[in-house]
Amino acid sequence: MSKKRIKIEGKVVYMPLETGFWGIESPQGNQWRPVNMPEQLKIEGKEVHLEAEEVKEEFSLFMWGTPVKITSFHT
Repeated sequence: MSKKRIKIEGKVVYMPLETGFWGIESPQGNQWRPVNMPEQLKIEGKEVHLEAEEVKEEFSLFMWGTPVKITSFHT
């Protein structure tokens, strides 16, 4: 089964929930939680354009956004 590829445009946000994590919010209100957020994207409010794949998580502390793995990006 192939993984679903997604194109995402939005702003980077830092969520101080639990241990804290980085996410992306789209203008339409979608929320994405990269499991492999690159260091160069970890800037609050940064506009990003990226491609990702949805991932299944067995367990997560974070009840926010859809977990994705970033495959490529530009800012």
